Amino acid sequence: MEEKKVLLSVKDLEVKFRVRGRVLTAIRGISLDIYENESIAIVGESGSGKSVFTKTFAGMLDKNGFISNGSIYFDDDELAETIADKNSAGQSFMQSVKAKLDSLSSLEFGADIYKKRIILEDERKEKLALTPEEEAGINGKIDELKFRRTEMFNQKQTFDPSKEKDRIRQAQNDIDRMAAEIKELESRKEELLKKHERELAEDASYNTYYETEHKRLDDEYASLICRPLTDEMKARNEIMAKEFWLSTARHKRKHKNETLKELYAAVEQAFKTGEGLYDPEERGRILGDAALYVKYKGEDEKKIYGRGTLNLARVKADADWEKIRGSRIATVFQDPMTSLNPIITIGRQIMSIILKHQNCSEGEARIRAIELMKKVGIPNAEKRFDDYPFQYSGGMRQRIVIAIALSCQPKILICDEPTTALDVTIQAQILKLLKDLQREYNYTIVFITHDLGVVANVADRVAVLYAGQVIELGTVEEVFYDPRHPYTWALLSSLPQLAERGTKLYSITGTPPSLYNSIVGDAFAPRNPYCMKIDTLAEPPMFKVTETHYARTWLLHEDAPETKKPEIIEDIHGKLMNAYHLTEG
Repeated sequence: MEEKKVLLSVKDLEVKFRVRGRVLTAIRGISLDIYENESIAIVGESGSGKSVFTKTFAGMLDKNGFISNGSIYFDDDELAETIADKNSAGQSFMQSVKAKLDSLSSLEFGADIYKKRIILEDERKEKLALTPEEEAGINGKIDELKFRRTEMFNQKQTFDPSKEKDRIRQAQNDIDRMAAEIKELESRKEELLKKHERELAEDASYNTYYETEHKRLDDEYASLICRPLTDEMKARNEIMAKEFWLSTARHKRKHKNETLKELYAAVEQAFKTGEGLYDPEERGRILGDAALYVKYKGEDEKKIYGRGTLNLARVKADADWEKIRGSRIATVFQDPMTSLNPIITIGRQIMSIILKHQNCSEGEARIRAIELMKKVGIPNAEKRFDDYPFQYSGGMRQRIVIAIALSCQPKILICDEPTTALDVTIQAQILKLLKDLQREYNYTIVFITHDLGVVANVADRVAVLYAGQVIELGTVEEVFYDPRHPYTWALLSSLPQLAERGTKLYSITGTPPSLYNSIVGDAFAPRNPYCMKIDTLAEPPMFKVTETHYARTWLLHEDAPETKKPEIIEDIHGKLMNAYHLTEG
């Protein structure tokens, strides 16, 4: 099997959104490797998580969205290699950081006592807090009532005051009733907390034990953290000071100070809990949550050299995203008119991206922009350079969006349903253009679509998403001709080209599950005509079909009954050939 370079490695990714006082889990533990120069299609119904998943690659999540778990490692040598000057500012910075790290390092000596003290304090907090049963009973009801109250308020706003006064009055009564119930539950919660507080105050035996033990641990901790640092600790801190400079030198003062503050907090916590941070990989893992952490590689008289581990799930600074978004990872969206500025000429829009990311003059940027317009098939590029977007057709506008995306020769091109707004003839042209340009520019295509017909034309591999999970992954031939998950069967059965004259188009019954709630078992179970009892009880693992083909379904378990895919997709190749009046060869 040919060894391919992993360009983007996603591990256990979880993405959540805060929506009207509740938390929605849009991506649930996705792990996926994307290879250099391949075309991979992300397929699924609307709401399956396709766009949210790829937005994490470019830091484009909405403000109420956040990555709650997992990593996205981007293997890009140009971005990973980092150089920082050993100028007076750098020397002063590293000396200051070294002194701070030395002052924090003594905390390592008291790590065992610190952890015992935390356990003791947590025991006391548990006695004062609600029990798990009380927490679930009261807080769960409060959260549900707050959500329903917000939904009712939003619905009330849609009523017509001149015609629907009764509905408005009823909605307001419901809102008031729910508000009263929330207030009552919060009062009950407050009473329970006071009850726990009274019970603890009356437990003289426990209070004496707690105060005595806490003082003993405090005294022992104070004596331990006064010990002098070892030579090994001092040497490690000197290297870490250089890594702090490598990690923050590119930032402006304000963000540099913010990042430094987060790094110090992460280091202090690591030292307190006994994570010595001697190993560079360990430092990158622990401190990578605070900054795009760069490991020290060496230095000369004027420069310090390092290599960063690009975990896109932890990139926060605008300065870091500006080096990634557009120049290394670019996106083509489905509606070209909303992607282009209607009051700026086409040529100027392409030039602005080139000038932002590449070191060139306006004259050079103009030449490159015209060259790109020609490559994407714009006729009379020199004459059309100063036209506005409204003077272009839909297909030509999409070609310009592709030209803008490719202007800095990115490693990854995300295509978010770029042919949805176009007619079938133009769709085919755009798909061919993307593949032709891929051979020239050697980029990786991540193609988001719900149209499996498009997938067959553009993809090498297919990842099928359902309810925020990858439920099947394989080459395009495996997923089309040997699908294993019932959801993939359903998607393929829905292809209009497979329907015969006089018959109904197949549609998937039911709707996807609510992602506000935790999902038990297989998310597709309620809509799955092949559902077994275990599907409702336990989430299936990813079963390996071949070296390149995986599916998350209990039907692949050795004890599962033999199940055949639907008849409509048995000879899908032959049916598609017949639908398009094609012949082999």
